[in-house]
Amino acid sequence: MIGGGLAGLASAVALAEAGLEVRLLEKRPHLGGRATSYTLPDGSEVDNCQHVTLGCCTNLADFYRRAGAEGKIRFYDRLYFADRRGRRSTIESSWLPPPLHMAPSFVSFGALTLADKSGIARALLVVAWSGGEPRGIESISMLDWLHRMKQTPGAIERFWRVVLVSALDEELARTGARYGIDVFWKAFLGSRAGYRVGIPSVPLGELYEGCREAVERRGGPVRLRCGVREIRLREGRFECAVLDDGSEVSADACIAAVTHNALPGLLPKEMGEEGGPLEGLRHLRNSPITGVHLWFDRTVMKEPFLSLLDHTTQWVFNKSLLYGGGAAGGAKTEEAKLGGGKSGTTGQYLQLVISASYDLVSRSRQEIIDLCRRELADVLPATREAQLIKATVIKEISATFSPEPGVDRWRPGQEIGVKNFYLAGDWTRTGWPATMEGAVRSGYLAAEAVLSGFGRPRKFLQPDLPFEGLSKFWARRRIARG
Repeated sequence: MIGGGLAGLASAVALAEAGLEVRLLEKRPHLGGRATSYTLPDGSEVDNCQHVTLGCCTNLADFYRRAGAEGKIRFYDRLYFADRRGRRSTIESSWLPPPLHMAPSFVSFGALTLADKSGIARALLVVAWSGGEPRGIESISMLDWLHRMKQTPGAIERFWRVVLVSALDEELARTGARYGIDVFWKAFLGSRAGYRVGIPSVPLGELYEGCREAVERRGGPVRLRCGVREIRLREGRFECAVLDDGSEVSADACIAAVTHNALPGLLPKEMGEEGGPLEGLRHLRNSPITGVHLWFDRTVMKEPFLSLLDHTTQWVFNKSLLYGGGAAGGAKTEEAKLGGGKSGTTGQYLQLVISASYDLVSRSRQEIIDLCRRELADVLPATREAQLIKATVIKEISATFSPEPGVDRWRPGQEIGVKNFYLAGDWTRTGWPATMEGAVRSGYLAAEAVLSGFGRPRKFLQPDLPFEGLSKFWARRRIARG
């Protein structure tokens, strides 16, 4: 196993559970890849970017269970929003059947006008009525589809963009309509639980110790700071991996769970050239994410998280509260905790996230911090008087691949015609965009391919969350229609 990100870990844990001895090689000093945490020089542990899961991410939930991290994810049934004036709105499920279960809170969403809401409702009904597959969406952008649905500028900026840019790490004009529609169908329309936000209650790096233990229990080593400089193939099959120190590691099978940017440099050149099985990788573009970590000298925020409207900053996570313990779950539990958090009297730690942060790539650390502080002053007035004790900015320039229209034709599957050699990564053909769910799906698919190659077929991939209410009927009708 080459690569200890989520895709590699998912494959490794699945194969170890199936009784195989797995060797996991990771060039970094920690597991988790782009979804991990590390320690600053002053001892603070920070996530490279705040990662969340949703109720519809069934394979990620299964992975957390296998890794022993299920209890470290806290779910929230209420979503919090704030506009430029600091006015709060919330979205949560009601007693109505899907896809109508969020209608009451949507009606009272103060940041949207009646015209905005009317247009959004019509578009969402088109998605639901079609079972998540409106006609003519395969080759157009999400923005094109929204214009086709006659969405108002306010609806696009304050609803569609707010949800989708953070979910898919790309601007609407560059996002394939199929991916954007899939987010709303699976997370917001198909079932009551699909939209629930799950946030780790510990630094991301603490989620993966169970993965290491699962691999090592079967006698397989987990080697960190172990870079691979070449994947050697011979006569159409995997031969060995050549490490940075020149030593060779052979195995009965190999899964390469590295980024799509790194893979071509490890394999024979012709595999990425025209006509080669990895030719499509050259067409995958990258999207950046910027994380901003701020430590204040006092409590400045009560909610566990906020999604910001009309700002560059998209999400604010109250890390002091999220790490502060307490029961997980519904709105009553959340309200009971709003004033809490173990740092309530000693300061507060916030993490801000900006997805598709193209405009911030060239900006300095201080410019980004100043921008974020100005925006926080709009929605969290207490930050105006609070002292900023310290801050750090983390830019992930190549955080994800861009889910552009038609991008799936460039994404390879787990098998590329080389015997005993397989691929895993959110950029492979999983049916999902570049999410943690997509990464885990790819890892499970690669593990299934390995076992099939050994004549020991086994299924790891989990089914999607069941559809409910009217959405269940419309999904069945879509399948019957073919």
